[in-house]
Amino acid sequence: MHIALLHNRDHTHLDDDPGREAREDVVRVAAALAQSLEGGKRTVELVPIDQDLFTLHESFAVRRPDVVINLCESLAADSRGEMLVPAMLDLLRVPYTGSSALSLALALHKNKAKEILHARGVPTPGFCVVERVEDLVRVNLPFPLIVKPAREDASMGIDFDSVVHDQVSLGRAVARVLRTFHQPALVEVFIAGREIYVPLLGNGARRALPLTEIQFGKAFDNQPNILSYIAKWDEASPECIDSPSGPAVLTAAVEARCIDVALAAFEALECRDYGRVDLRVDASGNPFVIDINPNCDLHPQAGFAKAAAAAGIGYADLALHLVELAEERRHGNQAPLAIGPTAARRTAQPHRDLHAGRASSRARAHRRRPPAEQH
Repeated sequence: MHIALLHNRDHTHLDDDPGREAREDVVRVAAALAQSLEGGKRTVELVPIDQDLFTLHESFAVRRPDVVINLCESLAADSRGEMLVPAMLDLLRVPYTGSSALSLALALHKNKAKEILHARGVPTPGFCVVERVEDLVRVNLPFPLIVKPAREDASMGIDFDSVVHDQVSLGRAVARVLRTFHQPALVEVFIAGREIYVPLLGNGARRALPLTEIQFGKAFDNQPNILSYIAKWDEASPECIDSPSGPAVLTAAVEARCIDVALAAFEALECRDYGRVDLRVDASGNPFVIDINPNCDLHPQAGFAKAAAAAGIGYADLALHLVELAEERRHGNQAPLAIGPTAARRTAQPHRDLHAGRASSRARAHRRRPPAEQH
């Protein structure tokens, strides 16, 4: 089997990139997955992409991989380019891991995702979108609020000042997003509660892996309990050190509600294969979707892989399972173009459920930390 492992290599593209650490991380994830899959009858080819999709299209027409592991999260350091890669792979009829262009586009455009969630009855905090500072007069939401870039992930653009309690600080936070990211600001009601992550794996047999929770420590005294960009990516920062993740200790009823909401959110955006839904749970035990991550971080020390390990799925098995999920689509509407009129068709393999019993996990969303440092 020829596996092409596609990833963005654009972390040096911009002199001033507010998301450089997240983009650089993808290169390490690609190397880890390649190492885990190489061997036997499988060959793995790393295919980095910067910004030239036309060259990539021509290259794949020659390579003709059996399956693509799609780790591309941006093009030319622009997250909006993420959706172009699966669209191109669909045109080539090459099966690939993870969600489709439509799902990635919806998840990236956070206000559109929230509109769909609202229409489906999936709980998510109230929100509005601000495209100009002058439009702040139209914001009619109760404080406190949190202000985010509307088209980014990995907590880009989020810090303590993103949570605002009055009109003046709201104006400052919105102006900073508009100035730094050159995109609309998402203004959302801030849910002061627990932050719970629900990792999801599979399609027809989709289920939740062990849930995790962020524990906010001393660095968050007199500060909002939010996981900022620094907390996710600067491992030496007090915000990172004092926000370890661990198993979410929830009542059976609250855990069931969290899983049901996460599954409904994933289904609403038609996500597939794997991903993570981030929730805030209020004092009454009500979960609210604050973010949907269709193609989340797959590094062996990141939260998703650790949650899989807690469910009895080793990293190599997880990687292979994702390949198998993509291969299953080869036998449906996304079958590759036949090389000749008598090209053989493989028999679809039954879906394999790799899950074992649930166990505790100390996984976190994006960051990595040796278990001894998690307290």
